[in-house]
Amino acid sequence: MSSPALARTRRAFPPGFLWGTSGAAYQIEGGNVGSDIWVLEHVKPGIFAAPSGDAADSYHRYAEDIALAAALGFNSHRLSIEWARIEPARGQISRAALDYYRGVLKTCRKHGLAPVVTFNHYSVPAWFAAAGGFAQPDGARIFADYCRIVTEHMGDLIAVAATFNEPNVATVVRWDGSLAKYKPIIAAVQKAAGAATGAPDWASPLLAGESQHAAIADAHAAAYAAVKLASANRLPVGITLAVPADRPAGPDSGIARKNAEMLDRWLAGPGDFVGVQSYTGSAVGPDKDLPHAPEEELTQMGYAFRPDAIEGAIRLVASRTKRPIYVTENGVATEDDTRRIAYIKGAVAGVERCLADGIDVRSYIHWSLLDNWEWMSGYRPKFGLVAVDRETFKRTPKPSAKFLGGIARAGGL
Repeated sequence: MSSPALARTRRAFPPGFLWGTSGAAYQIEGGNVGSDIWVLEHVKPGIFAAPSGDAADSYHRYAEDIALAAALGFNSHRLSIEWARIEPARGQISRAALDYYRGVLKTCRKHGLAPVVTFNHYSVPAWFAAAGGFAQPDGARIFADYCRIVTEHMGDLIAVAATFNEPNVATVVRWDGSLAKYKPIIAAVQKAAGAATGAPDWASPLLAGESQHAAIADAHAAAYAAVKLASANRLPVGITLAVPADRPAGPDSGIARKNAEMLDRWLAGPGDFVGVQSYTGSAVGPDKDLPHAPEEELTQMGYAFRPDAIEGAIRLVASRTKRPIYVTENGVATEDDTRRIAYIKGAVAGVERCLADGIDVRSYIHWSLLDNWEWMSGYRPKFGLVAVDRETFKRTPKPSAKFLGGIARAGGL
């Protein structure tokens, strides 16, 4: 750990450190009717607590959102490109959609926000899922072609690029048991989506779990090469990973195996950096995470309130790779904004300690800018620094937005 003297004599956060907020296209734009997730939302049995619908209507309000993030004091913004808008049918590229997202990135640049762009944040075009998802014979090439086209059209505006968001999450939820309640109906939902689209090979990557991990790893490698070539090697390209900060429950803990299963495949692939995303952590037993202790404070997602998680996650990844680390997600689902402020304060202090100890951390990007649609959980979990009225879409910054924005302006706590 860093010494108190070191902490007093130098500022840990370096010039150029990215302070940002984040959002994913499917969760905030609304109306992503060409996506596989839209199909899943509209079949029976259902797996989502509420339909995404118009979400936060960010498709039409992105300029307001970007201006708000900049006014709060941030210097970067993480967003994703919705593949289904770019390529609504296989091989059919929408120039209008490419121009739309170029406009989003230009707006970020206009307001002084460095765009951190994710090419795939869980959702894929319905036609891609209908053909088997990433496991289809040409899956890696098809994805790489999409990434290449986007980079050719707007790569000059991108600061940092990630091929995939948390492709390892299926491993994490296998250990923590959070997907257990959905497991009995996942196969039925996939089958229903296939029946609705006349596609017996239907496979939504979000629900396909670890069965598509090898194919996604291949797609990442192909996309990495395509983006590097299309950007003339200018763009830093990596992958973002879900990294809980766990602890062993005893001498027979399976934590070493969990960490290896969760990280090693993805760290072995190509990349210029690793995006670390952490919210919580658990005590790990021999083959699964143990239930939370009765005294632990839980968030709206049902996991432990752990401001220290991001520090533990950074240190874990840094022990397994020498690549630079970008914190691409960290936050807490709570209606109590005082707890969000406490969480942010603890998390940022942890990142600062990592920097003081010489770990190459280059960003703190908070999840999320807006309260949004949170996949299976619908609209109940409140991750946002900014509240969104579900009827009018009015944006209202919470005290936590001003708190973290103040940290960003100051360059640290």
